[in-house]
Parts: sequence; structure tokens; C-alpha cells
Amino acid sequence: MEFIIIIAIIIFLIILLSIIYGINFKKIKEMANIKELDNITSKYPNNKEICKSILKKLENEDVIIEEDEKSDMTVYVAMSNKICIGNLKNSYTRIQTIAHECLHSIQNRKILLFNFIFSNIYLLYFIIIFLLACFGSLPYKMTFVAILCIFSLVYYSTRMFLENDAMIKARYLAKEYMEENKSASQDEINKVIKQYDILNDIGIKSVHYQLLVNQLVKISIICIICFIR
Repeated sequence: MEFIIIIAIIIFLIILLSIIYGINFKKIKEMANIKELDNITSKYPNNKEICKSILKKLENEDVIIEEDEKSDMTVYVAMSNKICIGNLKNSYTRIQTIAHECLHSIQNRKILLFNFIFSNIYLLYFIIIFLLACFGSLPYKMTFVAILCIFSLVYYSTRMFLENDAMIKARYLAKEYMEENKSASQDEINKVIKQYDILNDIGIKSVHYQLLVNQLVKISIICIICFIR
């Protein structure tokens, strides 16, 4: 019965937070493609050059930069001190996205490494108890669910600390870069930055929501299996 209560609460919270936050992933996707703004940012250098310039501005030029146009993801990998740039070539969001990953590269090294290591431990723990629960071999079920909840909280708080820091600062760093590079006029830059503000208002809430939901879904999956088994 306790597992049903937990599942019901999680479902209620997911729906409630979706309504409160006004989550609309379709709208975010549409806002990421605005032809006029894409044309403005196309005046700037290629993604790799932008990344190099921003890293130089941040006095952190030791970062390895790689491009993979087949990937939709642009990420900073803390363990290898590397920024992998995905297929951003035709989107006005590319400058802010690159600035975001560059900011990750100068964050507290201990927190970055802890986040990387703990996230893998957390994932491994989830897989192990998932398999044990599936085979009906998970003892003290509620204890393991409670541990998963604690791990989820630690992972969520650490990840969001890093993401919030980068998301908030990226807008200002992107603006500084655009103004210093002078590939576009001030009016054009203002148009791009204004849209960044609109996109970030929705996007930051969505990142919070999606990351929290991912953790709640993991807890729900284990609870469902424990209830069935």
C-alpha cells in the first residue's frame, strides 16, 4: 500500500508542477528557430572559433574543443576537460549555448567531478535495485526506495546548482562576446538578447522540471516493480 501512495503522490506532483511552471516543450522548440535571428548570428564565426574566443575571455584556454555535427547535444565533459559542440550551426541560440558550456568549464572543479562521479554511482544503484526488484530479490524494499530518494535529491541539487549558474550567466557572456566581436549591429544584438531572455524564462523552468521529473520517474519505476513483485 505504501508504494501505491508514493506513486500517486509523484503523479500528482508531476501534473501539478507542469501546470504551475507552464511547461510547453513544443513552444521552446519552435522558439529555438527564428529565421531573422538565425541570419543575425550567422554573421559570427563558426562554433569552434566562438568557443575559443569565449574560453580566452574566461582565461581558460586549456579546454579541448570538438565538433560533431551528427549530434544534437553540446556538452562539457568534466573528466576530460572537453567541450563537444553538436549541430548548432543554423540556430541563433548557438552563441548562448556555447557560452553556457564554456561557463561549466570554469566552475568549481570539485563540484564538477563530484557531479560526474556521483551521477554514475546513482545510475548504477538504480540499475542494480531495478534488476533485483524485477527478479523479486530486493530485501527491505522501502529502505532501498528511501536510499534512492536521498540519492535523487543529492543528484538533483548538485546538477541544478551547476546548471543554474551556467544558464543565468550565459546570457550576459553571450552578449559581451557579440558586442566585442562586432559582427552585428547593436540593434541586431539587442534583438537576439531580447529573445534569449524570453527563451530563458521558459527554458530554465523547463530544465528544472525535466530534471526533477526524471528523478521522480526513477522512484516510481522501482515502486511499481516492488508493488507488483
